[in-house]
Amino acid sequence: MLKANASSGMAVDDECKIKFHELKAKRNFRFIIYKIEEKVQQVTVEKLGQPDESYDDFAASLPPNECRYAVFDFDFVTNENVQKSKIFFIAWSPDTSRIRSKMLYASSKDRFRRELDGVQVELQATDPSEMSIDIVKNRAL
Repeated sequence: MLKANASSGMAVDDECKIKFHELKAKRNFRFIIYKIEEKVQQVTVEKLGQPDESYDDFAASLPPNECRYAVFDFDFVTNENVQKSKIFFIAWSPDTSRIRSKMLYASSKDRFRRELDGVQVELQATDPSEMSIDIVKNRAL
Protein backbone atom coordinates (compact mmCIF):
# COMPACT_ATOMS: atom_id res chain seq x y z
CA MET A 1 0.00 0.00 0.00
CA LEU A 2 1.56 3.27 -1.12
CA LYS A 3 0.57 6.72 0.01
CA ALA A 4 1.33 9.53 -2.38
CA ASN A 5 2.52 12.86 -1.06
CA ALA A 6 0.17 15.61 -2.20
CA SER A 7 2.89 18.26 -2.52
CA SER A 8 5.58 16.26 -4.33
CA GLY A 9 3.67 13.20 -5.52
CA MET A 10 6.14 11.03 -3.61
CA ALA A 11 5.03 7.63 -2.34
CA VAL A 12 6.60 5.89 0.66
CA ASP A 13 7.16 2.15 0.40
CA ASP A 14 5.72 0.33 3.45
CA GLU A 15 9.11 -1.34 3.97
CA CYS A 16 10.50 2.10 4.93
CA LYS A 17 8.19 2.29 7.95
CA ILE A 18 8.45 -1.43 8.80
CA LYS A 19 12.27 -1.35 8.93
CA PHE A 20 12.23 1.92 10.88
CA HIS A 21 9.92 0.34 13.47
CA GLU A 22 12.30 -2.63 13.73
CA LEU A 23 15.22 -0.25 14.32
CA LYS A 24 13.26 1.71 16.94
CA ALA A 25 11.52 -1.12 18.80
CA LYS A 26 13.79 -4.13 18.33
CA ARG A 27 17.12 -2.46 17.54
CA ASN A 28 17.58 -4.89 14.64
CA PHE A 29 19.56 -2.24 12.71
CA ARG A 30 22.04 0.50 13.54
CA PHE A 31 21.00 2.63 10.56
CA ILE A 32 18.80 2.73 7.48
CA ILE A 33 19.56 4.57 4.26
CA TYR A 34 16.59 5.57 2.11
CA LYS A 35 16.64 6.46 -1.56
CA ILE A 36 14.08 8.17 -3.77
CA GLU A 37 13.49 6.07 -6.87
CA GLU A 38 12.83 8.95 -9.26
CA LYS A 39 11.30 6.85 -12.04
CA VAL A 40 8.52 5.56 -9.80
CA GLN A 41 8.42 8.57 -7.43
CA GLN A 42 8.82 6.41 -4.35
CA VAL A 43 11.05 6.34 -1.26
CA THR A 44 12.62 2.90 -0.76
CA VAL A 45 15.10 1.25 1.63
CA GLU A 46 18.55 1.21 0.06
CA LYS A 47 20.69 -0.19 2.89
CA LEU A 48 20.24 -1.64 6.37
CA GLY A 49 23.17 -1.25 8.76
CA GLN A 50 23.70 -4.15 11.15
CA PRO A 51 23.64 -3.50 14.93
CA ASP A 52 27.43 -3.88 15.24
CA GLU A 53 28.19 -1.30 12.53
CA SER A 54 29.67 2.04 13.60
CA TYR A 55 28.89 5.65 12.78
CA ASP A 56 31.89 5.59 10.42
CA ASP A 57 30.35 2.61 8.59
CA PHE A 58 27.14 4.60 8.30
CA ALA A 59 28.84 7.77 7.02
CA ALA A 60 30.82 5.70 4.48
CA SER A 61 27.53 4.22 3.18
CA LEU A 62 26.23 7.60 2.02
CA PRO A 63 27.08 8.24 -1.65
CA PRO A 64 29.39 11.25 -2.08
CA ASN A 65 27.46 12.77 -5.02
CA GLU A 66 23.85 11.72 -4.44
CA CYS A 67 21.13 12.75 -1.97
CA ARG A 68 19.71 10.31 0.57
CA TYR A 69 17.60 10.23 3.70
CA ALA A 70 18.92 8.20 6.62
CA VAL A 71 18.19 7.30 10.21
CA PHE A 72 20.87 6.38 12.70
CA ASP A 73 20.36 4.92 16.18
CA PHE A 74 23.03 6.70 18.22
CA ASP A 75 24.10 5.25 21.59
CA PHE A 76 25.79 7.62 24.01
CA VAL A 77 26.49 8.27 27.68
CA THR A 78 25.13 11.49 29.23
CA ASN A 79 27.12 13.84 31.47
CA GLU A 80 25.37 12.11 34.38
CA ASN A 81 26.85 8.78 33.15
CA VAL A 82 23.52 7.39 31.93
CA GLN A 83 23.44 5.14 28.84
CA LYS A 84 20.95 6.48 26.28
CA SER A 85 20.18 6.34 22.59
CA LYS A 86 18.57 8.79 20.20
CA ILE A 87 17.31 8.24 16.69
CA PHE A 88 18.66 10.78 14.22
CA PHE A 89 17.08 11.62 10.87
CA ILE A 90 19.70 12.87 8.43
CA ALA A 91 18.88 14.60 5.18
CA TRP A 92 22.04 14.09 3.10
CA SER A 93 22.23 16.55 0.20
CA PRO A 94 25.84 16.96 -1.00
CA ASP A 95 26.71 20.12 -2.92
CA THR A 96 27.92 17.91 -5.78
CA SER A 97 24.54 16.20 -6.31
CA ARG A 98 22.20 17.16 -9.16
CA ILE A 99 20.02 20.21 -8.59
CA ARG A 100 16.89 18.29 -9.56
CA SER A 101 17.73 15.61 -7.01
CA LYS A 102 18.36 18.19 -4.27
CA MET A 103 15.00 19.83 -5.01
CA LEU A 104 13.18 16.48 -4.99
CA TYR A 105 14.68 15.42 -1.66
CA ALA A 106 14.07 18.87 -0.12
CA SER A 107 10.42 18.99 -1.20
CA SER A 108 9.68 15.46 0.06
CA LYS A 109 11.66 15.56 3.31
CA ASP A 110 9.05 16.80 5.80
CA ARG A 111 6.37 14.44 4.54
CA PHE A 112 8.73 11.45 4.63
CA ARG A 113 10.11 12.33 8.05
CA ARG A 114 6.58 12.42 9.48
CA GLU A 115 6.18 8.77 8.41
CA LEU A 116 9.01 7.85 10.79
CA ASP A 117 7.38 8.24 14.17
CA GLY A 118 10.06 8.31 16.86
CA VAL A 119 12.84 10.39 15.29
CA GLN A 120 14.31 12.59 18.03
CA VAL A 121 16.93 14.71 16.25
CA GLU A 122 17.09 15.98 12.68
CA LEU A 123 20.27 16.96 10.84
CA GLN A 124 20.73 18.49 7.40
CA ALA A 125 24.15 17.85 5.85
CA THR A 126 25.72 18.95 2.57
CA ASP A 127 29.16 17.51 3.31
CA PRO A 128 30.57 14.99 5.83
CA SER A 129 31.81 17.70 8.22
CA GLU A 130 28.21 18.80 8.87
CA MET A 131 27.35 15.37 10.26
CA SER A 132 30.59 14.52 12.04
CA ILE A 133 30.41 12.31 15.12
CA ASP A 134 31.15 15.39 17.29
CA ILE A 135 28.11 17.21 15.89
CA VAL A 136 25.96 14.13 16.46
CA LYS A 137 27.21 13.82 20.07
CA ASN A 138 26.51 17.50 20.75
CA ARG A 139 23.00 17.26 19.29
CA ALA A 140 22.27 14.10 21.29
CA LEU A 141 23.10 15.60 24.71
